[in-house]
Amino acid sequence: MPKLIIDNIEVEVPTGTSVLEAAKQVGIWIPHFCYHPALGSVGACRLCAMKFLEGPVKGVQMSCMIPAQDGMVISTTDGEAARMRSLVIEWLMINHPHDCPVCDEGGECLLQDYTVAGGHGSRRYQGKKRTFTNQDLGPQIEHEMNRCIECYRCVRFYQDFAGGTDLGVMGSAARVYFGRFQDGTLESPFAGNLVDICPTGVYTDKTARFRARYWDYEMAPSVCPHCSLGCNTMPAARYRELLKIISRRNDAVNGWFICDRGRFGNQPVNDPARPRLPLLDGNTANWSEALEALVLRIGEVVELYGADSLAVVGSSRLALEGNVLLPQLVELLGAGFLCYFTDPGEGDKTVCAISHLNTDKVASMADIQQADCIAIVGSDLLAEAPMLALAVRQAWRKGAKVFLVGPQPQEWVKAVAIETAQLATLAELPLDKFAKPVVICGTDQTDLATIGQAASSGARLVYPLCGPNAFGAALLAAEHETTSFAEALATGKVKGVLAFETDIPPELLDGVVLLAMADWRPTEAGNNAQIFLPTTAWVEMDGTYLNNEGRAQRFKQVMEPGLPLKGLGPAFHPPRMHRKTAPGGDLLPAWRVIAKLIERLGGERIEHPLVGKWARLRDLDPEGEGIHIHAI
Repeated sequence: MPKLIIDNIEVEVPTGTSVLEAAKQVGIWIPHFCYHPALGSVGACRLCAMKFLEGPVKGVQMSCMIPAQDGMVISTTDGEAARMRSLVIEWLMINHPHDCPVCDEGGECLLQDYTVAGGHGSRRYQGKKRTFTNQDLGPQIEHEMNRCIECYRCVRFYQDFAGGTDLGVMGSAARVYFGRFQDGTLESPFAGNLVDICPTGVYTDKTARFRARYWDYEMAPSVCPHCSLGCNTMPAARYRELLKIISRRNDAVNGWFICDRGRFGNQPVNDPARPRLPLLDGNTANWSEALEALVLRIGEVVELYGADSLAVVGSSRLALEGNVLLPQLVELLGAGFLCYFTDPGEGDKTVCAISHLNTDKVASMADIQQADCIAIVGSDLLAEAPMLALAVRQAWRKGAKVFLVGPQPQEWVKAVAIETAQLATLAELPLDKFAKPVVICGTDQTDLATIGQAASSGARLVYPLCGPNAFGAALLAAEHETTSFAEALATGKVKGVLAFETDIPPELLDGVVLLAMADWRPTEAGNNAQIFLPTTAWVEMDGTYLNNEGRAQRFKQVMEPGLPLKGLGPAFHPPRMHRKTAPGGDLLPAWRVIAKLIERLGGERIEHPLVGKWARLRDLDPEGEGIHIHAI
């Protein structure tokens, strides 16, 4: 590994590391716009100048374009290099609108930061500024072309990284324009990443525009709940309203980016129809009344039909903390059925899939990007796990062969613009020709035989699952005596149902005399429940998800629960008195609801649900890469 000296600090870095990245490793931050670790270097912004004093390269150079080499002696504070950086900032500001006080990128703008850091505080240019006409890019992304500094990050991500074709660069010289040929919604399912990757304010989140400044946000490391991949995010909230989702880097999972479903899927959290009060036979009640009524009605069902008529139901979207308590609740009740999945096929296939995974066979998204052969079996990646499609594209860009096994939807292939070959069966895959093959096998549209066939292929495995904690639910389902909820109902014995964050088709509930539900989403089944207990959304609690590879990741509470301040009407206006909770904020995490019920039924008080073999997950670093469940 090459050794070099930067500002009198010796540093040793892996071969191929740029001088810019080497400086970062010793805590020296040099301004840059065009360079991005996921996109590489192009030397377009001319801002990362350093003075190379000794070694194979001499003079002022763009540090992002120079690989670190032995014997280099470099200065970042040299007057010539510092002056160049200052002048580049001044050139960039010549045509830039001086709208920092009202710009919706204020506080998140690298140009703003670097202008101040570079000492550029007064405007010498008094001429006419170049201006552009903005475009309507759809309901989610705002376009403000006058803020562009021509770093090319947007088109390099959109076209090269994501495979989009409807946004690009046009014009020449001082009239370079980044946009579409005409107004229209951006077509790429990853277009929202333009918001994060743009270093100025050309692309901003229209859904949260002018709602808060960066320093106003409540933020915490979190995990996306919209599929099973467990992409890392940083939700931003203010006044009890989830305003936007920002991607958070995790090189082992999603890298730098997230899909648009994860970025713009915050509406259910702010939904005015979201249940926020305990309901008893359709009437509001307090928690004590609702829980006491539930215990009494459970007793009535047991007296009439027996304890084996009770079914306790979890789900693949219920956090691990809630799911691990359900067996304890079943044991205390003597319930006849413990269910983690509603549909029998879904549960069987998920349990089958995770049984084939271990630390040697499972492939992460980072592994997919380094694969030289990828076979996709029975999976619509955009529907089941969009970021897998983006990972497949990165492998294809590096030369990997991509095979589609059997008939499959082509929309995701077109969305990421890759070339594929068709195979009739997985047996035709020439694995002996490749060093790092990966098989992606869907669990939604495939059968058990196909899932098993994928596992016996000899390649590393990826199974998109049915929810953010489907792996955890399947692990518990395999460990305990469980059945699917549909199969439990088919016995004709079920008369009482206790469901926790479960999506139950109402038509399945004929013959059920007691339906008690705890959820944060409004559902048709929840509307018909005799007892309804409102729970917190994932951004309102601490919790743990196991993603599709079995990687345990902690997410932290972002905001306090309660009605968003913007949505408060006269009926919810806070009373003129001190209170401990916000209006509509008397919610509990699902695991606490289960714990309170266990305590009222005579069980022990539960301070934390992750105990015994799960206890190690309590100390997981929410900003780390997570830990594979098989490692513990």
